[in-house]
Amino acid sequence: MALDSSQLEASVRSLIDEHDRIEAELADPDVLADAGRTRKLTRRYSELGQVKTCVDAIDTARSDREAAAELAEEDSSFADEAHRLDGVIADLEERLRELLVPKDPDDVRDALLEVKAGEGGDESALFAADLVNMYRHWASNRGWSVEVLDSTETALGGWKDITLAVKSREGGVYGWMKFEGGVHRVQRVPVTESQGRIHTSAAGVMVFPEVDEPDEIRIDDNDLRIDVYRSSGPGGQSVNTTDSAVRITHLPTGIVASCQNEKSQLQNREAAMRILRARLLAKQAEEAAAEAQSARRLQVRSVDRSERIRTYNFPENRIVDHRTGYKAYNLDQVLDGRLDEVVESLRAAERAERLEGIG
Repeated sequence: MALDSSQLEASVRSLIDEHDRIEAELADPDVLADAGRTRKLTRRYSELGQVKTCVDAIDTARSDREAAAELAEEDSSFADEAHRLDGVIADLEERLRELLVPKDPDDVRDALLEVKAGEGGDESALFAADLVNMYRHWASNRGWSVEVLDSTETALGGWKDITLAVKSREGGVYGWMKFEGGVHRVQRVPVTESQGRIHTSAAGVMVFPEVDEPDEIRIDDNDLRIDVYRSSGPGGQSVNTTDSAVRITHLPTGIVASCQNEKSQLQNREAAMRILRARLLAKQAEEAAAEAQSARRLQVRSVDRSERIRTYNFPENRIVDHRTGYKAYNLDQVLDGRLDEVVESLRAAERAERLEGIG
């Protein structure tokens, strides 16, 4: 195998060595007895397998090209084959370069999604509900499952806030959903508007990678303050006569997670801990990125229209993503869960940015 630079070749060799090491580990019964470790190793092995397959294909194409070039010295008809193989090699090397692009290690995880109403009162809460429905449809289209961990409904059927767990058997949900983090702006005539005027409001979305194994994020019980209270329904009315809702505060960081959707205090505590672990994992990742002066996108922490990432214009059936400039007049389809094209434009921009970084 020969690549354009010694740096790339060294990267490839290192990855193939890692592939072979993991292959040996996955044959070890002691490793297979640990389900969490096996799952992580299998994911990594699959990623590295793509690199190895591509490298093998390049080696084969180069060998065939050399043979065709030698034969062309005696029979000119082989020159066309050598030229064709030049194109094959170029395509394979471009594919290999893409595979070598550093990936966000959290991309393989499932995701926790939080949607919060912002400016706009009832209209903002109704728009938050529209976003939640959009994500539910998108998840269904992609074969993902959605679980409501916590929610606060408004009197008109909107969401003041809601937390969803989105999962896939294959994993990788976070690699798609992470681009939804930010402020989403809507322009339309609210159902509460009697004069037919167009209003602008916003809802905020935050996305966290979910922790695969509880032990991955170690939390000292002494660092937790746990409060219990009665769960509430639309408009703040009490819907439970027992203190089943749970609020957990991580004292060292001040991070808070709460849950009131389940009927039992134990179930609510387990759900709140899932949310807390995801937020702590995200905090660790942000701190590591800051130390490395990474260009990792930070999600907005306040629902301010000036920090919008996307605009949904109902009168024009238009959707605009302000990060890539993506624009389309199929808002009705996007709200029905056809979100792949919008998000793929962001995934492509991320790949291009990372590709530049490896030369």
